[in-house]
Amino acid sequence: MKNHDTSIKSQISWVYTCDLDSTVEFYAGILGLECSRDEGDARIFKTARDAFIGVCRAFDDRVVEPKGGMISIVTEDVDAWYQRLIDKCVEIECPPRRLEQFAIYTFFVRDPNGYVIEFQQFDS
Repeated sequence: MKNHDTSIKSQISWVYTCDLDSTVEFYAGILGLECSRDEGDARIFKTARDAFIGVCRAFDDRVVEPKGGMISIVTEDVDAWYQRLIDKCVEIECPPRRLEQFAIYTFFVRDPNGYVIEFQQFDS
């Protein structure tokens, strides 16, 4: 039996949008993420060395459906992200807080499509 390489090279979480311009502005302009690939109706933004958020114009059976999902961005400085987003007039769901049951410090925002974006750092 042949041994297949099943290692994972990287990860992309996709969100769909009907308004690509405002979504790209959020991820690139407001969050400051680098666009590592631009395919016109789809853009891939780098969040870490091998982790990405993809945004794509909704097409065919793809729909904008933020209910029940969330993208968590792990950082060492939640407070700096909070201040950056406040300065850019992003509506914050709640101020940073500790969630003891998960041992994290966190806050949440929504992208222009309603997808929840969490900024979190792990308690040491």
